[in-house]
Amino acid sequence: MLLVVDVGNTNITLGIFEDIHLRASFRMTTQISRTSDEYGLLLCDLIRSKNIKIEDIEAVTIATVVPKIMHSLASAIIKYLNITPLIVGAGTKTGIKIAASNPKEIGADRVVDAVAAYEIYGGPVLVIDFGTAITYDLITADGSFIAGVTSPGLRIAANALWTETAKLPEIEIAMPDTILAKETVTSMQAGLVFGCIGQTEYIVKRMLKESGIHPCRVIATGGLGKIIADATDVIEVYDPNLTLKGLKIISDKNRVGR
Repeated sequence: MLLVVDVGNTNITLGIFEDIHLRASFRMTTQISRTSDEYGLLLCDLIRSKNIKIEDIEAVTIATVVPKIMHSLASAIIKYLNITPLIVGAGTKTGIKIAASNPKEIGADRVVDAVAAYEIYGGPVLVIDFGTAITYDLITADGSFIAGVTSPGLRIAANALWTETAKLPEIEIAMPDTILAKETVTSMQAGLVFGCIGQTEYIVKRMLKESGIHPCRVIATGGLGKIIADATDVIEVYDPNLTLKGLKIISDKNRVGR
């Protein structure tokens, strides 16, 4: 079995693949202060909670945008799983060509999403990840990563709204029944959600217009992505496990194991 780990700014998402099937997935908060023993015990408990034996994990692949936790996390995997993990980065085989002035600046999570979208859904493809930040990445028919856009995620925007104002409350991010809000909570929800929908539609259309790529599949992922995907026609597919699938594909390309 393969354990894949996506270390994001807010959450660490983990998945366990048995052959091509995602047998289990789970999340934990990203906390830089955890020790390798804390990570190791957490990982073992999570794996066992899915009725999977620790010794059945044969390989581990990690993508991270939080370098500060990697020493403890990698040490935990080596110590408790007896596996040296593959960490996606420079030199990792992905099948995607990064056509950027500085390819090393492209986050590992974006590369992994691009790999998954291209390999599973074909190219050209525009992949949107509604994470802590919202990223829009365009991959051509020949697998070249040619452009990316980054904007604040819904939670960042919401947090700014209620921390930078004196009277606005902290609210749940949810789709309101109407944009014609009549009180504060739904007013904020309408601004956040419909604002994000408008942003998504404009950026997708502008990227495809300026690139001249048409037709192009648009694939979305990320925790709050379903709210947006369900409300716009520019997103063709919402795949909540896209990043985990991308890590599996990269693992296969690099044939990692004990």
